[in-house]
Amino acid sequence: MEKGKESGFALIAALLSLWILTAVGVLVFTVTTQDVRISSRMVGEKKAFLATEAGVHQLAAGFDPLNLSDTAKYNINFQVDAGLDPGTVYRIGTPAIPTRGPASISMPGYSQSWGSNRFVSTVTGMNNNYQSSVQVAVGVGFGPVEITTAYR
Repeated sequence: MEKGKESGFALIAALLSLWILTAVGVLVFTVTTQDVRISSRMVGEKKAFLATEAGVHQLAAGFDPLNLSDTAKYNINFQVDAGLDPGTVYRIGTPAIPTRGPASISMPGYSQSWGSNRFVSTVTGMNNNYQSSVQVAVGVGFGPVEITTAYR
């Protein structure tokens, strides 16, 4: 073989090898960054879910059907743990009487009709560091209350 053809083949082989190694490097970089993005999204969603759960517990513990417009409890963001994770918050929507289904559920008593009043609210947990949020609709019952209008 002639010397010029051998050196031309070596150049083509070197370029092909370089392109293959570059393609493999780009593939490895893409897969790695995609895994990091998925892991970050999962962490953010878990933190948002835990914030939502904290909001549901707070709604159940502090629910007062006589004060549904309490601006200190509803429609503002509360930090779950200001010291360790200030970017994770929850928000409790103002509870309201449901628009579908009964407003009260009866529980038969001895001489009068007793029941439980129903309310619905939306609790949203958010993690601002990961730009993730989880929202759940929550039903809250309050009772026993007298639900009959019979004269005593």
